[in-house]
Amino acid sequence: MARTDDTETLPFATLNGVSRLSALEAVRARIALAVDLGLLSPGERLPGTAQIAGGLGVGEITVRRALVSLCADGVLERRRGRNGGTHVAETPTHGTVVAAEAYRTDSPAVHRLIDHRLALECGIAHLASSHASPDDLSALQDLVEEMDRAPSWAEFHGCDERFHLRLAEATGIPSITAPYGAVLRELYRYYLPYPMEALRESNTEHRLLIEALRRNDAAEAGELTRRHVEVLHRTMFVGLLNTD
Repeated sequence: MARTDDTETLPFATLNGVSRLSALEAVRARIALAVDLGLLSPGERLPGTAQIAGGLGVGEITVRRALVSLCADGVLERRRGRNGGTHVAETPTHGTVVAAEAYRTDSPAVHRLIDHRLALECGIAHLASSHASPDDLSALQDLVEEMDRAPSWAEFHGCDERFHLRLAEATGIPSITAPYGAVLRELYRYYLPYPMEALRESNTEHRLLIEALRRNDAAEAGELTRRHVEVLHRTMFVGLLNTD
């Protein structure tokens, strides 16, 4: 996805090592780290190049080069035939992509960024419970249904971003969307490929939030949002790394 100048105002933007990675290194690191952490399983088929490019916000050429190099590293493998494509190797190598260390080093800043999102998003949910229009609710519902149909993490990711930005718009306060979007985009730079069962569970929380908004239940909307965001401390890579 395209980066905007909004992120330049974030205090976190100058704290991370990920910003110093090239697009190719970042794609290699994100996929390799997902394999290292067991988020992508041995033998699992990756989405197509275009879908990965959309999900990670980079060009297709960058993705192709990253996949080829990861195959050379033994993290992935190419298969031919009817069930061909790019798969996680049956016995993938681990710890071979040096750039992944940038994500590990950034863990403290990512925890702070999650808390920043938490403060903003709880307020957004509270305001949306009073101001969301029928059109807002319909648009949010359509995005939830689109996420239910998403075949992989790559397609789900874009829908998830649109959902949360649409939630911000539902507050009826245009000045909220830009700063919130900047925080969201900065955090999304750290998202890795995730198992679809975890993403489906996340989408169930989206559905419950819409129901709370329909009831104008500010307390429930805020509590659902708090749980939805706080779980990132445990389920994003920062909660999965061995920090001992």
